[in-house]
Amino acid sequence: MSTSVQVEPFAERPDGGVGRCKCSFWFAVAHDVVGVFIMMLGVFGGLVIHDLFIYAGAIIIFLSLIWWVFWYSGNIDVPPEELEDDVGLIKLKDRELSRVVRRVSDRFTSTIRSSFRKSGRSIREDPTGSSRPSNAEASLSTIYDSTIASSSKELVRETLSI
Repeated sequence: MSTSVQVEPFAERPDGGVGRCKCSFWFAVAHDVVGVFIMMLGVFGGLVIHDLFIYAGAIIIFLSLIWWVFWYSGNIDVPPEELEDDVGLIKLKDRELSRVVRRVSDRFTSTIRSSFRKSGRSIREDPTGSSRPSNAEASLSTIYDSTIASSSKELVRETLSI
C-alpha cells in the first residue's frame, strides 16, 4: 500500500524590494552616500586638506562593502531540501553509510591508540617536535630573591611537581 504526498511549491514572499536584510542595506547605502559626499567635498571644496577628505571618503566607501556583503549573503535563498544535512535531518539511506564509516573510524583510531599504549609512547609531543614518554613528570620551578621574605641573601627555589 502506497500513499501519495503532495508537496506545495516553495513560494517566495515579497520583501518590499530590498530583501530580508533591510538594516544592512540601509547601512550600506548610508555609508556610500556619506563616503561620496566627503570625497566630493575634498575634490570640489577647495580646502587646504583636500587629500584627507578624498582618502576618508574612499575608505568609507570601501568599508560600505562589508554591509553590502552582509546584505547579499543574508538574501541568499536555500531550498529546504538542501538544508536537511545542515540541521541534522539526515536522510534514511545515508544513515547506514554513516554508521559504517563511524565504526571503521572508531576501530582505526582505537588500534592506533592501543599501539601507542603498548609501546609506552605518548601521543602528545613537545613543541620542539620530539615525543616524550607519557609517564614523564612535569615540574614548575620558581626562583625568587628571598630578601623580601627573609633577611638571608640566598636565592630560594621552590618546585611544584604535577
